[in-house]
Formats: sequence, structure tokens, C-alpha cells
Amino acid sequence: MVKHQPLQVYEKQVFVSFVTGIYGCRWKRYQRSQDDSSRWECTWFIILCSSFLLLLFWAYFWSVAQNDFNEFNLSVYNRSGVWKDETIPLLASTTVGFSYITFLLILALFHISLGQQLNLYWVHKIGVLATLLTTISGVITVDDIWRDEWDILFVSLQATAPFLHIGALATVTAVSWLVAGYVIRRERSNFQIMVLLVYALVLVALYLAPLTFNCPCVMDRHSLKPRPDIIGRRGAPMLAPEHTLVSFNRALQHGASSLEADVTISVDGVPFLMRDRTLRRTTDVSKIFPARQLDDASLFNWTEIRSLNAGQWFLESDPYWTVETLTARERSRIGNQTVCSLTEMLRLASRANVSALLNIRKPLPEHPRSRNWFMDTLWAVQKSGISQKRVRTVTWTPDTDRGRVRGLQQAANEKLSLEEIRQRGITSLTLHYSKASHGDIQEYLANNVSVTVYPVNEPWLYSILWCSGVPSVSSDAPQVLRKVPYPIWLMSQNAYNFIWISSDLLSLIIVIGIFCFQKWRMSGMQNYNPEQIMLSAVSHRTSRDVNIMKEKLILSELNNGLSSTEELSLYPENGYARYSHGGPSR
Repeated sequence: MVKHQPLQVYEKQVFVSFVTGIYGCRWKRYQRSQDDSSRWECTWFIILCSSFLLLLFWAYFWSVAQNDFNEFNLSVYNRSGVWKDETIPLLASTTVGFSYITFLLILALFHISLGQQLNLYWVHKIGVLATLLTTISGVITVDDIWRDEWDILFVSLQATAPFLHIGALATVTAVSWLVAGYVIRRERSNFQIMVLLVYALVLVALYLAPLTFNCPCVMDRHSLKPRPDIIGRRGAPMLAPEHTLVSFNRALQHGASSLEADVTISVDGVPFLMRDRTLRRTTDVSKIFPARQLDDASLFNWTEIRSLNAGQWFLESDPYWTVETLTARERSRIGNQTVCSLTEMLRLASRANVSALLNIRKPLPEHPRSRNWFMDTLWAVQKSGISQKRVRTVTWTPDTDRGRVRGLQQAANEKLSLEEIRQRGITSLTLHYSKASHGDIQEYLANNVSVTVYPVNEPWLYSILWCSGVPSVSSDAPQVLRKVPYPIWLMSQNAYNFIWISSDLLSLIIVIGIFCFQKWRMSGMQNYNPEQIMLSAVSHRTSRDVNIMKEKLILSELNNGLSSTEELSLYPENGYARYSHGGPSR
């Protein structure tokens, strides 16, 4: 007697195999499970999410910190004594780590949406931990050597907050599919209720977040002030060696309306331009005067300083990756540059009919010109032939020497109250962008105090300062800001309110719709009889491209004397098939 029994063969699930295979190295069906994930694997999922959020913060920090990459490299140089672009390995490692963690997180979310058990492969666990620890060490290092840079995060939100809000809203709205699928089940638990409450609180916080935004570019376009003047900070140091005549000329060619320089007094009373305390980074002093390469720059006389080459270092180190864009003639000219004196720079400014912004470093107490350095500076200004009105700002350090100077417009490089400004006779302020809030800028301008903000090298920062009404900015990249004819974005308060409220309402409608659909879907699945689902699958799947239900003949009266009542039991979930009474098995 022959007995027929259907044998189920599963259709191929390529996508599920891809997801579970890469995430947990479970490529075969029998390796997968739809049981609830263990607490250990849930812990690893939390670690993965934490790593993603930390890397997202880290990647955002470096994206906005591009404005100050030169400052970062200088900080590293002051500690190590070696000049090189340290931002390249940081950006590369951040990009690789963020891409890796994001990919794993997407796979984990697919596991949850497909009802698959989480089981992160041990190799990925090592990778996640390594990425997390590397990022944490990077954050600690930056906090140690570049702590002030964290302020740029708050400044950047003035430009990015509306767009980050839309992105976060879209992400949290999409996550509602997973939250609804987890919460809407037949069984109920306190943890499900907690997940729902946390999700609701996050959603409400995002809906109301724009109330806390302070974006200068949310304004009436008719109230927009004129375009801020661009000051060439040490010339155009991304295109030519800083503080050289070539650099100042390049700044003027790219639309700079003023030139800024750091002034040091030589041992014989000649003011010259130098940013660093020593001559080591920007000259060949290590070759000409190797025994004095760590000496203070002000302890050299002008003849010695003039004998140094101030351009070859730029061609050799290529600090801004711009040397390849130079012609052979430009490279030759740069390679022959010497240290620039204050008089030479002021004569160039006079010929170009632009003003000058001077930051003067007072010599050391043992310096021969420690008492006469301000007279040396005034003599250089007079010798250059520039009008004192064009030397609109001179920052004297320390401030006690300010009263000894007459005829020049004086400024301070620190944030002061209006009363202090009047008492000191200051007409303008030169402030770091992290110290110049929108409210402070408006207050200073209303009281006829000019404000210059530094360093401004990125279009987004230039745009928000433009919207804030800043008259001028000091930049290492005038060639970049020249290409910003209008703020990157500008919209009225009514237009932004419409976008904000519309986005919130659309998100709310989608979230409610997803919860309703998941509830309907779950209730429909609970009303189905599993046997009906199996029989329906057997009777309707007839395509040759899909492995359908097959029929296996069970022969009775085999050599081992099996009875006709013996049946073949199948276990497709683990890949085994055996007879029920000790028959053949595989």
C-alpha cells in the first residue's frame, strides 16, 4: 500500500540570507531563528546604537570644524614640533568607522523589521568595540589639545538647526514602524509601555524643538545688511606662504578689502611679520642658524631675519594641498620669498588703497626694545606713507600701552562692556566667532562699535555672520568667501513657521497611520489558522521558478517491515527528515 504525504520545500529568501549572513554569518535557513533576541544580543544592539550616535556627533563635529583646520594643525605643531596635516587621517578614519557602524545598524534594523533574531557575528563585535574605543579616545584627545573648538558646535547650529530638525524628524518618523511592530502585540509588558512612552517623548520634543532655535538667517530679506568686508588674515595663506608679499597680493586679487598681520619687533627695532614665537615653521632657520632655531623670533636682528627663506617650506609641506594648482612661475616666485617687514606690507596696502589690521606682540622683558617697541611700530607706519586713517585697527598687547599711542584707530580683541569700550577709547572689536553672539553684535553695532569676526573660512559661517549684520570678517580663505554672493539660505519667519508646522503635522499623520496599520496587520495575522496558511501555500504555489510543495511516496512493507501506518516526519526548520519509528534518518 502506498501512502502520499506532502513535503514542503521553502522558496529562496535571498534578501533575508544577505541580511542575516553579513550581520551574523548565518547564511543557511536552519541557522536562523525568529525567536526573541537574547538579552546579550540586545545589549550589543544598544552598544551598536550608542556607537552610531557617537560617530554621528563626531562626524558632524569634523564637518563644521573645517573652518579651523589650520588652527588644529598649529596646535598639534606647537606640541610635536612637526608640521603636517593631521586632519587627513582623522577624516579618513571617521568616514570608514561611520560607514561601517551605519551599515551594521541598518542590517540590525532589517533584522527587527523581518522578525529575525539578532545575533551579531563575533568579528563585528570586535569591530564595533574597536570603533567605539577609537572614537572615545579621539574625543578625549581633542578635548585635551583643542578644547575651545567645541564652541563651534553651538555656533554651527545657527545655520544647520532647521535642516537637522527635518532630518531627525524624518528618521524618528520612520522608526515608528519598528516601534509600532514591537508595541502592538497580543502580550503586554511594562517594557513595551516604557518604549512607547520614550518614543512619544522624543517625538514631542522634536515637534517643539524649533522654539529653541536662534537662526540669524530666519529674517526678512529686506532687513539684510550689506555684504561683510573680507580681511586677508595673514594674506591668503592657503594660496601662498603666510605673511609674505605674494600672500598679501593674492588676498587683494581675491577681493580682500583689508590686510591683517601679526607684528613682532626684531632685536634692532625693525617690526616684521611673524605669527609663531619662533622662526622654525615658516623659514629655513634650522639650516641657516641650527643652534638658534628654538630661540624667540624677536631675538634675531633684521639682517639675520632677512637672510632666511620664507617660501620654500610652503612648497615642501603643501599645508593646504594647493601647490599642484600653482604654475611654474608662481612656484619660483614663492620659493624666493623672504620674511616681510611691516613697512613693506603697509606700502602695499597704501598702493591698493586698503586698510590694515595689526596685532602687535610686545617683546620679552629682556628684549632691547621692550620699552621702545611702540615707537618702532609708529615709525614703521609713518615710513610706509600710509594714512593713519587706513590703519584702522591696532591691537596692543598688553592693553596698558594703549594710552601711549595717539592718531591710530584702536581696537580690542576681547569681549568688553560698552562702558569699558568708552573708557578705553576703543572704536572697534576683533572677536573670535565663538564669542560674538547675534545679540552682542546687534548691541555693539547699535552703539557705533564696529565688529570684526575671525577666523571665517567657510561659507556657512560667513552667511550667518552676514545675516547678523557683521561689518567685516577676517579670513584665511578670501578666495572661498569671494564666491559667496548671498547667504547660503535665507527665509522669512512666516515661511519657516509654515515649514515647521507642516513637517510636524505630516510626521504626526504618518506615525498615527503606521500604528493603525500595524494594529490591523497584527490582528489579521492573529485571526489566521496556521494550517490554512500551509494548505493555501501548497495549493497556490505552482510556478517553476519557486520550489513548491512536492509529494514523496512512502512505500510500505520495506525490508525492515515498516507498517502502513508509519509516516515520514519532516523538520524543515533544521534541515533534517527522519522516519517516526527508527527508520532511516539524515
